[in-house]
Amino acid sequence: MSSNIHVSGLGQRNSLLRRLLSLPIRHLQQAVGSLGYLWRTPFTSFMTVFVLGISLALPATLHLFVKNAQQVSEQWDSASQITLFLKLSINEKSAQNLVKRIKLYSDVSDVHYISAKQALKEFKVLSGFGQSLDYLDKNPLPATVLVTPTQRASQASAANELLAKLKQEREVEQGKLDLEWLTRLEAMAKLIEDIVIGVALLLCLSVVLIVGNTIRLAILNQKDAIAIMKLVGATDSFIQRPFLYSGVWYGIFGGLLSWLAVTILAQYLTGAISELTDLYQSNFQLQGLSFNEALLLIAFAVALGLAGSYISVRKHIRAIEPNAD
Repeated sequence: MSSNIHVSGLGQRNSLLRRLLSLPIRHLQQAVGSLGYLWRTPFTSFMTVFVLGISLALPATLHLFVKNAQQVSEQWDSASQITLFLKLSINEKSAQNLVKRIKLYSDVSDVHYISAKQALKEFKVLSGFGQSLDYLDKNPLPATVLVTPTQRASQASAANELLAKLKQEREVEQGKLDLEWLTRLEAMAKLIEDIVIGVALLLCLSVVLIVGNTIRLAILNQKDAIAIMKLVGATDSFIQRPFLYSGVWYGIFGGLLSWLAVTILAQYLTGAISELTDLYQSNFQLQGLSFNEALLLIAFAVALGLAGSYISVRKHIRAIEPNAD
């Protein structure tokens, strides 16, 4: 009796092990079968993948724009300077002492001193007055100190606080920092980010609806076959898997198409942007999607495709019964 029980238990374990081992094989078969269904309906599949890819390409392109805009913003912020005009009565020694003190500030990255003579010399060249300025009794231009804040102090609020501290130095007559353009730049960047998020949410919803509708049509086209499968004992989960894998394939191909479209667009714009940056003697380079961003885009497309197919199969396959006819 105990021997029979032992044999029976061993047989159940072997049967469970065979089912566990055969599970990934069945999933692989159904995944390949769903890919074959997409191949047998090329027009529908192509249109769905094309719409999905273009829908995801728009927020991906906006993300690319925001990323490059942030790169430009960081360059501008790091290059922003505070201009300190010294009093005309300050001599060269006092000015140099001021420069040494400012260099000790923790929020200061670099300090550049322009003497009054050097300022007048540069003004002669830039203004075009040339030798006419030699007739002046004295130099009307003050010595100037250009202060470059650190990256942390380059933001509008921090730069304003640094300016207030620098203006308290006794040698300083006037300090200047154009905060208005920094504030506008930050506001524009924040607005663009909000627009990207809003557009991305709307387009993601449209992707889910598009994939869900495509899967719904595929289910209705196979309604009789699904009813027969249920009649012979197939479970809903078994019937749903090929349609779920179809959503995954839509996501993979749509994500690849989206990545390809964004990459081509970035390459197309690189030439035009290079010509523009050359005019301003800038070394700015347009950044495309990185490898991790491309993988994230494809994974996100797969998640959307799977979500759309899951919503559709859960609703429509349950509604199909063998006795519905």
